Amino acid sequence: QVQLVESGGGLVQAGGSLRLSCVGSRRAFSNYAVGWFRQPPGKEREFVAAISWDAYNTYYADSMKCRFTIIRDNAKNTMYLQMNSLKAEDTAVYYCAAGVVQFAHWSRSDYWGQGTMVTVSS
Repeated sequence: QVQLVESGGGLVQAGGSLRLSCVGSRRAFSNYAVGWFRQPPGKEREFVAAISWDAYNTYYADSMKCRFTIIRDNAKNTMYLQMNSLKAEDTAVYYCAAGVVQFAHWSRSDYWGQGTMVTVSS
């Protein structure tokens, strides 16, 4: 089992930046694709970005690919989401997940973190 812990959320003004981190509990973290999802207030959880186990491939939701960057450091069992040019509509709880990517799409989530809140003030 892999436990995931997110950090880095907070309050930021529109146009600002934040970097979220997700730390995995075990070396097995490096065996999984990992990704970020978010759930805006009153809405369903949505895909943000993912990265393959070897960091060779990255995947983004269309609306975020120009502003967000996902990276991972398997030596530290850590994944990051750099978020730039933040907008009020980016306000959400951000979750990291470990799972499977198939055919360039996130297909299964095996583990979830507890989430970290990002609030963007306009």
